[in-house]
Amino acid sequence: MRASVKLQPGQRGTKRYVEQYGDQLFCVRYRYDRAQRKRYTTVEIIVASADWMPKTAPEVLVGVQVAWGEAALAARIRAAGGQWNRARRVWELTYGQVCALELLDRLVWLDQ
Repeated sequence: MRASVKLQPGQRGTKRYVEQYGDQLFCVRYRYDRAQRKRYTTVEIIVASADWMPKTAPEVLVGVQVAWGEAALAARIRAAGGQWNRARRVWELTYGQVCALELLDRLVWLDQ
C-alpha cells in the first residue's frame, strides 16, 4: 500500500474530518492498495502535547542569540570559547557551555 496524497487541515478533501476532529487534526492521507483495488483514508490526530527539549551531547555546536548592546554577555560567551558567526548572526559554542552559562532561553539550533 502506498500513500499518494497527504492533505493539511482545510485543504479540499478534509472538510468532514476537520468538522469531526477540529484542531486535533494534523493531516489526512489517502492510501491505495493496487492488489485489492481499494483506497483507504487515514487521519493523523494530535492526542497530547507537552514542552520538549531534545537531549543532546555536550559537544554539539549550537548558536546563542545576543542582542546589540549586551557586551557583558558577549564577553562571557567569548571567554567560554564562543565564536561570532557573522553569516548567522549568532554566537556559536557547544551545548554544554550553553548549559553551564545558563543561556538555554537564547539557544538556536544550527542546521548541521
